[in-house]
Amino acid sequence: MPLPLKLFEISDIVVKDSGRDVGARNYRHLCAVYYNKNPGFEIIHGLLDRIMQLLNVPPGEKKGRYVIKASEGSAFFPGRCAEILARGQSIGKLGVLHPDVITKFELTMPCSSLEINIEPFL
Repeated sequence: MPLPLKLFEISDIVVKDSGRDVGARNYRHLCAVYYNKNPGFEIIHGLLDRIMQLLNVPPGEKKGRYVIKASEGSAFFPGRCAEILARGQSIGKLGVLHPDVITKFELTMPCSSLEINIEPFL
């Protein structure tokens, strides 16, 4: 298979919500994965920058902007994960997937991913 693989999806996710009559709520998410011989964190970060540019959300600490901050997550390699904050709330994470995650999906090379909730921008 030719490398790199660049996969994208925009879809709804469902979460429990006891306050709703159906017991659940949908959120629209965007996910992207970059799979290659090198992790490609800078590529997935560049994709985030482009997405936010298309949504007219500039980078920066001021209100109405977005920023990424170092974070941790069990799905990500330690020290290679960031939380994405926009409009005063966390909208997602990006980073290099942990080797255990890569192995469980029977992959053989590093992989970076990005997932954001795009509901605040719709």
